[in-house]
Amino acid sequence: MAKLKLTDTTIKNHVPTRKDELKNDGNGLSMRFRLIPSESTDKKKVYSKSWVYAYKVGSKSFYLTLGNYDAPISEFDANLYGLPVNSRLTLENAREIVKTIRRQKQRGIDPKLNIQQEIERIALKKQKEIDDEVARLAEIAKAEEEERQNKLRLEAENLSVLQLFEAWTKDGVQRKDGNAMLLRTFKADVLPLIGSKPIREVTESDLRQLLSRMVNRGVNRSAVIMRNDLMQMFVWAEKRQPWRKLLIDGNPMNLIEIEKIVDREYDLNYQRERKLSDEEIFELNAIFNRKQFEYESAIDKRYCSRPISETLQCGVWIMLSTMCRVGEMQMAKWENVDLDAATWFIPKSDVKGNLADLKIFLSDFTLNQFRRLQKATGHSKWCFPARNTDEHVCIKSLSKQIGDRQVMFKKSVDGGERKPMSGRTHDNSLVLAGGKNGAWTPHDLRRTGATLMQSLGVHLDIIDRCQNHVLKGSKVRRHYLQHDYAEEKREAWKRLGDKLSLILDPIENVLPFERKA
Repeated sequence: MAKLKLTDTTIKNHVPTRKDELKNDGNGLSMRFRLIPSESTDKKKVYSKSWVYAYKVGSKSFYLTLGNYDAPISEFDANLYGLPVNSRLTLENAREIVKTIRRQKQRGIDPKLNIQQEIERIALKKQKEIDDEVARLAEIAKAEEEERQNKLRLEAENLSVLQLFEAWTKDGVQRKDGNAMLLRTFKADVLPLIGSKPIREVTESDLRQLLSRMVNRGVNRSAVIMRNDLMQMFVWAEKRQPWRKLLIDGNPMNLIEIEKIVDREYDLNYQRERKLSDEEIFELNAIFNRKQFEYESAIDKRYCSRPISETLQCGVWIMLSTMCRVGEMQMAKWENVDLDAATWFIPKSDVKGNLADLKIFLSDFTLNQFRRLQKATGHSKWCFPARNTDEHVCIKSLSKQIGDRQVMFKKSVDGGERKPMSGRTHDNSLVLAGGKNGAWTPHDLRRTGATLMQSLGVHLDIIDRCQNHVLKGSKVRRHYLQHDYAEEKREAWKRLGDKLSLILDPIENVLPFERKA
């Protein structure tokens, strides 16, 4: 081995005489001094110091730069040459590197090729680590996705009646009331019983039970309507995923025979025949007057039941004398009521089914009721305004007020006596004829008015026109025969109004031909 020549002192003190100068240490190791260009006016020259190893392969000479003098040794070089990590490239360590390289050469290992191979080995190792990590993360993601899919599958398999109902009312049905009635009835009679039950587990028995509960509390008509709504919902589900695959055993509503659920005496065609007799109409007016008298005569009104509201009274007489529908009346605006011309216009938008506009010619009886009503609600644009909003009352309002005063005919969900509802009247003050004829509803007033017209000799076609019914006959006939029958309808409503005046006050309102008789 050649004698080594360099020391740390000679390296530090050496002043190069050329821009690029080598100082040999021996064994192929040299210190290279290279002038560093500088724009400074200072004449002092600065040189870089780097270790260089020279070796031959055959007849060719090669040079390997080991790094700058006393610079930190990279982790790569430390591992390559077996030096401590974080050590520096001192004279001693440079000589150790040369020893290692010489030993490698003796084994036939080319220094540069060895470095390149080590770089590639480390790159392959890092790539493998990356690939392994990617594979690990992919496995985790796959497992998570499988878990998510299994969760979604289980959720899909266990979609409930409530979820179906929410999807149906959002995308499958849009009724004029914004589905308010559907929401109310399902919340009352369906969702508490089977709302949380998975669709695939709903059976004919479940559906029959909830319909039977409704029948047991005496609401046959509501049970029939609920059957129809449930059928519509399940038919909608049969045609769409994910609901369709949950009904693999078929639509359970197809097995429901409503005629075997409702009471035997119930008419499935709902041909309700309740109408008020003359005596009941007289009695109803007497009830209104008596309640008003009792309230006004009470010494302490805090302990006296309030009289029937003016709006309810007027509403009853307007429906009875015009045969309008309760919803049409409660959506009426004062701008459509002409008291001077004695007319009331009902726009098609307020008519059931949006069939056609209706112009009602007000009899003296009806005109008086509208004048009474105007005193109570003329401050609003609505004939029947809501209390706390600038809208008309709920179209169910008057029906509820009448029903709340006939509670002997009402039943609770369990079939027992209905309990008082907060903020609602709870008595039998509007029960007529001692209840022997059953409850009466606003729609019965429409039927009563039509029956009275019929008894007065009004032609059936005119009665239908007064009620805004779709008339029988071909579309061509309805299209070309455009006479409006205004005078005939005016006369019909007048006769009805006169008849009601006579019923309510038979002494004061005896008709001329009856006095003569």
